[in-house]
Amino acid sequence: MAEQDTGAITLPEAAESPNLTARQAAAYLHLNEKKLYELARAHEIPAARVGGKWLFPRALLDEWLHEQAHGGVLTDRLLISGSDDPLLAATVSALVPLLGSDAWVAYSPTGSLPGLELLARRRANICALHWGGVDTSAAQHGMLLRRFSQHSHWTLVRLAHREQGVMLRRGLEIDAIETLAAFDYRWAMRQHGAGSRHFLESALASRGFHPEDCSVVAEAHTEREAAGLLAREEADCAPGTRAAAAEFGLGFIPLGWEAFDLALPREIVFRKLFQQLLQGYGNHTMRQLANRLGGYDLSPLGRVLAND
Repeated sequence: MAEQDTGAITLPEAAESPNLTARQAAAYLHLNEKKLYELARAHEIPAARVGGKWLFPRALLDEWLHEQAHGGVLTDRLLISGSDDPLLAATVSALVPLLGSDAWVAYSPTGSLPGLELLARRRANICALHWGGVDTSAAQHGMLLRRFSQHSHWTLVRLAHREQGVMLRRGLEIDAIETLAAFDYRWAMRQHGAGSRHFLESALASRGFHPEDCSVVAEAHTEREAAGLLAREEADCAPGTRAAAAEFGLGFIPLGWEAFDLALPREIVFRKLFQQLLQGYGNHTMRQLANRLGGYDLSPLGRVLAND
């Protein structure tokens, strides 16, 4: 079928490439090109500017169109599960009043693996996760996602690198986790499936210890719960980030750096609400907070990672 003067797209032309030109995409979506450019510039539709021209990935356009068919029901809210993070919590708290009644963002930390379960069951839109050191995070996070049949429809977006370690109650002058494991110090241990527990277990194993060597007096399901137990002196130590320790005025033993990522369906990356979340996480106010808390490197913020 030949291309008509009206600019209508033909099936052979559309099928030649997975990426459509602006003219092809406008015809494919039954929009005029001016409106298409407005959507692209506002980051409300999946598009990339390459060599001065806009290109539109056809597969992502299909996902975007499918989501629009729900009448906006899915695009006016973000439900975030997974790992606890002071900066993410502060970002959500700052975003909620700005959105008013137009949209809803909620953050309920569950730990990395329980968060992925909620994502797989579509009970959550996004899962925050961290699993192991920064050098192995790409492989480790990809491995976690591949446990779920939906993983091919998910992607990873990096928020930050964070310093992970052991939080200490005020006044406890200890500088080695071997001492905390070998002697009768009271641990507030994170639950199985939490990234901070996994990081601690790896650090203990490299030193010839096991979690069973630790005297556990409480199980904490979020970093803030663990930090609260230490602040109330109901425990002496707990796995967690430098930022969480600083937020509660606690001591800290550094163990290394980790990657902090968001796992989410690919189409959500292009939601205006998600882009607002990313922008909020990296705005001037949040960067100041990250500097005060310490233990953050925001240089990789917004990086989309391959999920192979």
